[in-house]
Amino acid sequence: MTNEDKIKQAFKDRDWNEIKSQDSWVIFKVMSEMVEGFEKLAKIGPCVSIFGSARTKEDHRYYKMTEEIAAKLVRHGYGVITGGGPGIMQAGNKGAASENGKSVGLNIELPHEQNNNIYIDADKLISFDYFFVRKVMFVKYSQGFVVMPGGFGTLDEMFEAITLIQTHKIGRFPIVLVGKKFWSGLFDWIREVMLNEGNINAEDLDLVNLVDTPTEAVQVIDDFYSKYLLSPNF
Repeated sequence: MTNEDKIKQAFKDRDWNEIKSQDSWVIFKVMSEMVEGFEKLAKIGPCVSIFGSARTKEDHRYYKMTEEIAAKLVRHGYGVITGGGPGIMQAGNKGAASENGKSVGLNIELPHEQNNNIYIDADKLISFDYFFVRKVMFVKYSQGFVVMPGGFGTLDEMFEAITLIQTHKIGRFPIVLVGKKFWSGLFDWIREVMLNEGNINAEDLDLVNLVDTPTEAVQVIDDFYSKYLLSPNF
């Protein structure tokens, strides 16, 4: 019986659709997603999350780079977490599976899209209704973020992590942005406008690393944990 089924059973004397329509009862659905996520992900060991566009095609160079990054991460002792869908997410899971590594998918249920890809380990697929619960899982169970070119969702996940680290709500971990041509314009603006306006500190820019190759991306993560005398098996 799933956690949602247990909640439904506990409130069987009420209409479940009516319960879901009342804001105060949504907390139980949120709780069920939190519990399922914590129970499954607490067992997976050290992992790196890979983010990027769901629209990236399999013949695109960023797709192929993502496969290579994921495979390298597995060879260096990490599992791989993605958002579970197509595009860059599929490439990340495919690369991890190619090396028989842990391949985790945190899927999101959307009205017209996002079916989970076939490269996720059967016991490591979790589906969410709520984006914010899903983001909690990415942050809590990742030892690093690799951010490939993407859209608004990719930016949301990246800036969420940067903000949490900047405000000391979580411990620091490496955030690697792959594709200098894609990302440089954004960070030039951050440097030239946000920093000059005094809205961030100069050291905040050190929270991210811009690289161009899979080897550089994995090296940033390895160097981070070597510096702090940690290993991917802590």
